[in-house]
Amino acid sequence: MDFGASSTYALGDFCVDEYKPIKVIVVGAGFSGITAGIRFPQKIPNVQLSIYEKSAGVGGTWHNNNYPGLACDVPAHCYQLSFADKRDWSGFYASGPEIQQHLQDLVDKYKLMRYIRLQHEVVHAEYEAATGRWNIRVRRSSPETGLLEEFEDSADVLVTAFGVLSRWKWPDITGLHDFKGELHHSAGFEPQPKTWQETAEAWKNKRVGVIGVGSSALQIVAALQPGVKKLVNYSRGKTWLSYPFMGETMAELLGRESGDMKDYRFTAEEIARFETDPEFARKFRLTLETGFNSLHSWTMPGTPLQLRFQAECRRHMQEKLAKKPWIAEKLIPDFPVACRRLTPGPGYLEALCEDNVDFVSSPIKRVTERGIETEDGKHQDLDVIVCATGYDTSFQLPFKILGRHGIDINERWKPHPVSYLSVTVDGFPNMFMALGPNSNIASGMLIPLLEAQVMYAVQATAKIQRERLKSMEVKSRALRDFDQYLETYFSKTVFNAKCRSWYKMGKEDGRVVGLWPGSPLHGIRALTYPRWEDYDYELEDTIENGLYWLGDGQTYNEKTLTGDRAWYLHEPYLDIPPSKSCTP
Repeated sequence: MDFGASSTYALGDFCVDEYKPIKVIVVGAGFSGITAGIRFPQKIPNVQLSIYEKSAGVGGTWHNNNYPGLACDVPAHCYQLSFADKRDWSGFYASGPEIQQHLQDLVDKYKLMRYIRLQHEVVHAEYEAATGRWNIRVRRSSPETGLLEEFEDSADVLVTAFGVLSRWKWPDITGLHDFKGELHHSAGFEPQPKTWQETAEAWKNKRVGVIGVGSSALQIVAALQPGVKKLVNYSRGKTWLSYPFMGETMAELLGRESGDMKDYRFTAEEIARFETDPEFARKFRLTLETGFNSLHSWTMPGTPLQLRFQAECRRHMQEKLAKKPWIAEKLIPDFPVACRRLTPGPGYLEALCEDNVDFVSSPIKRVTERGIETEDGKHQDLDVIVCATGYDTSFQLPFKILGRHGIDINERWKPHPVSYLSVTVDGFPNMFMALGPNSNIASGMLIPLLEAQVMYAVQATAKIQRERLKSMEVKSRALRDFDQYLETYFSKTVFNAKCRSWYKMGKEDGRVVGLWPGSPLHGIRALTYPRWEDYDYELEDTIENGLYWLGDGQTYNEKTLTGDRAWYLHEPYLDIPPSKSCTP
């Protein structure tokens, strides 16, 4: 066999690290889009980055949602990127506007507006096999006329970063739009230019109906109850409410007395300590995140943690509802804790017990011009109705994404979405997702997993650039293997129980499409070290040699005699082992 040099092969006229220009388009400027805006320029040399955001501001859900009481039910110090260090949070649970401002601060700190285009809506994306590029159509208002116009852009890599719960819809209730009073949806609540507090001030002598018992409904009820004449909460099912996550741990860290967590706002002294004592702030965050990342076993039926947590949640709810015990009978589920999204819902149970609040568990029959009629024959006159009934959970994207051979991803995702490790889909080369199917969590911390999803896309882009690839596409077999794994995994969890949840596309039974099949730490480990052998590749160059990217045998700094030519002696490349790295 002749291993000699081929007469038809010529070395590349470039250095091994003389990286070709590469264009990346990111759709969405929420948490994951902002993370992409930070990491792609940091990690990918010679990158051209565009981030298209359809809304007028950054922040994703934290910009688009403005409903009364909007807040995150994860401790604020933990609800930030791993490298972020915001310490002056106003409370244990941050409000929506405070989170949105924090994201805006990140955009300003890393100067991301040079990449972000606000009020630019991606309406079409199509992969062109001949060039290995994604052709994008974007809608915006014309700077000259103000009229809507569309223009085209293209990229080597497409990253979707808008999440699956981004489109809301009205509930299917007879007569809903016949109502003559104020009608709102939590996800479409628009108080601008006022705050929600100013809007709600006008409701102090009004009767308000809130439909739903999900996370948004719990916050809205707790926020509105003190200021309205009457509030009626219409339950569309049952739900668990936990005692505050890590509340006792937080009290101990802050030096408060045990059980002194009725007020989740930080005092001025506590905030000052966070700001001036970085070690204390780090310990606070590290302790909380360690605690949250120790809860995975509650997702497994019959485990000691699942049984204990369910008993404690039941006790907590019964104690809080002691004034109206019949509500506990209607609200506490018979399905296991965590089958639906679990939330502490601060203030909700207390609000239900107030004299100006009614809890209605009878299903809604219809909405009339004057209010709501339930199936038990009762009618309640109302001035305001707020539908806190959630989002479109069909996992059908709001615009066409056409992959190889023109396949529409929405068709590919019927009857349910599929993916490989939640980040890519066969038939859609050079496209990666953050917060795609099976990417969310039911225990632990979401943001580190989100960061891992973005970094997976970054690593794939680095591979495309370094190895001069036209395309990389996950193998169908690899996607089927992941599919088999997640189906088997979820069959052994509490999510397999009968309960209606967006985890299962709003159904009581069926495939779990919302959650990562494992703990968040498990997901981070899985995504950190990609299995590149699970992909098929096409070379960009016409030279049929998979190592053509080695170029002319030198690095750029050697060729130009510029830059660092002993970089291996500096961090992060320098890796000094401990003096006792080996034990006998």
